[in-house]
Amino acid sequence: MFDLNRLRALRAVATHGSVTGAAAALGYTPSAVSQQIAKLERETGSPLLDRHGGKVELTSAAWLLAEATDEVMTVLERTRSRLEEQRDQPTGRLVLATFPTACRGFAAASLADLAGRHRALDCRLVECDPNVAISLVVRGEADLAVVHDWHNTPLTLPASLSVAELGEDIADVVLPEGHPLADRDVVTPYDLRLERWIGHGPGAMCHEWLVRSFSDLGIEPNLAYKVGELESHISLLAAGLGVAMLPRLGRGALPPTVRVVPMQPAPSRRLSAVWRSQADRRPAVHATLAALRGRWSGTDSHRPDADSHRPDADSHRPGADSHRPDR
Repeated sequence: MFDLNRLRALRAVATHGSVTGAAAALGYTPSAVSQQIAKLERETGSPLLDRHGGKVELTSAAWLLAEATDEVMTVLERTRSRLEEQRDQPTGRLVLATFPTACRGFAAASLADLAGRHRALDCRLVECDPNVAISLVVRGEADLAVVHDWHNTPLTLPASLSVAELGEDIADVVLPEGHPLADRDVVTPYDLRLERWIGHGPGAMCHEWLVRSFSDLGIEPNLAYKVGELESHISLLAAGLGVAMLPRLGRGALPPTVRVVPMQPAPSRRLSAVWRSQADRRPAVHATLAALRGRWSGTDSHRPDADSHRPDADSHRPGADSHRPDR
């Protein structure tokens, strides 16, 4: 019988293409992954990795094991769901992947609710960009993810995933105090065509949204400051170095040296929860989705649009489910 953790290590190498990438995904050191693979090679009596300089390639035996591991993990997850159904309560480990503003806005509180209500459920969290979160769910490294996409930058979801919409999160333009547009009631993308932007770097969902929003108008935004943390955005704004587009969810209070102005048409992103369809009947998924919905509906994101001039404003328009786990 092969050790399941060693099989997972091999599958991670197959997925990420390197021992280093597998180690980062699994939370191990590269040395630990190499040791797991070496032990698996002794168990199978077959070489599993061909090493050429700094690169590794899987042997035919390794690919066979990696494919078998996917099948084994599918059966195990289906069995876990059935066991939880028999107990009629959420149990075991539940890993939620989410992006930073959702973590601040409602996901962290949702996990706290779950931990308080379901003592047999071990709740954990991974913070990452939506594209990464989806990959984690597909590979079984996360059980459920909160993701977002913009209407002009839709996510591509694998057919193996189920999805339920949580709601809509509006974004506003944020400018330094004294900016010529700071006292406007609304601004348009054309008004901002010559601005120096503060935003996320390439690869992030928000970066792709910003580029597409202006490319539709034949404009290439001048992204002068590429930062990831909300605090960095705010520091650069407060210093008067550029303008930014900040979603209302998880934004919190802004310093008095910046101004918030709505954009027309109002850009919004759709928040959704995704999970593997084979876990549809798992009580832990039902409980997590209910907790997320409960905390989302309790956020300040449903304030009227008129409040968007206030630094701590948030807004939310509820969305409808596109795929429910209890269908």
